[in-house]
Amino acid sequence: MCNKENECKENTSCIAEILNVILVLQQNACPENCLDSCDRPMLGGGPNCLICNTRPIMLYTCCGNGAPWTMPTSKDSTATCTEISSTCSSVFRVEKVDGNCCTCRVLADNPDTTSLNPYVATSSFFTISLDCVCAIRCLTDTFVDCV
Repeated sequence: MCNKENECKENTSCIAEILNVILVLQQNACPENCLDSCDRPMLGGGPNCLICNTRPIMLYTCCGNGAPWTMPTSKDSTATCTEISSTCSSVFRVEKVDGNCCTCRVLADNPDTTSLNPYVATSSFFTISLDCVCAIRCLTDTFVDCV
């Protein structure tokens, strides 16, 4: 959570709880639909996706001035993200939650415009302290190959 100065402070995080739910759902992907919220009990299958294995998320940090957190889609150590581009993304897949730390995989826009799946997995990962995350946005459940 953030204080008035937009600095991170240690706190029990509801975001950590939601990310844990998302992780369990992804590990036990189920094609039925339910309430349309981040912590709905099953991953949904929609008209474009028969079996979903990912609930894509966007993260917003305390000092992000309302902009989503972005990360490089590659492991290139010189890559930086000042805006969303073909080399950066603000869409992630939860891979691990350990206390108030979350490891995410960066998802990239699917270059195959004929595909029904909007994202592809990258080999780019990051770990973020959830003490610094002030909001989470869940996107439509989807299938991501190779996760």
